Amino acid sequence: MTVTPEVAAPRLATADLLRSAFRRHAAGVAVITARGEAGPVGFTATSLTSVSAEPPLLSFGIGTGSSSWPTVSEAEYVGVHLLGDHQEELAATFARSGADRFATPTTWREGPEGVPVLGGVLAWLVCRVVGRVPAGDHRVVLAEVLLGDPAGAGRPLLYHQGRYNGLRD
Repeated sequence: MTVTPEVAAPRLATADLLRSAFRRHAAGVAVITARGEAGPVGFTATSLTSVSAEPPLLSFGIGTGSSSWPTVSEAEYVGVHLLGDHQEELAATFARSGADRFATPTTWREGPEGVPVLGGVLAWLVCRVVGRVPAGDHRVVLAEVLLGDPAGAGRPLLYHQGRYNGLRD
């Protein structure tokens, strides 16, 4: 048996352990939007995942305590926006509790199915929600991609160690 001196004693599973481990996992940054009765809602997500190519499905997580959850819990359609490294402030705005996320300087328009579509993103998709799976204090939303535009310019925005980052050459 080989002893590895840099391996620390394992810690019991806690919310802090999970957060600490995932701070080390770089993730792409997206903004999810939906249209609600009181207007558009949106939030920053790093949990976006491609699920299936046929049919084209994706998933994302959302906390049930999120201000966007009541709208997302009822929405038939959502917008998914992949952010570029030039959009740190947009990511921060949609992550900030109590912010007027759709006020200037955010640029957006009403897109297909009434979904709010953000400007200047690397790619946007309009999706039909096909499932909401309970997962602790969150829901995993499964959505079928209906249409979109992947032609935005730039490099992806990443989230790592509690900060926004870009790719390095």
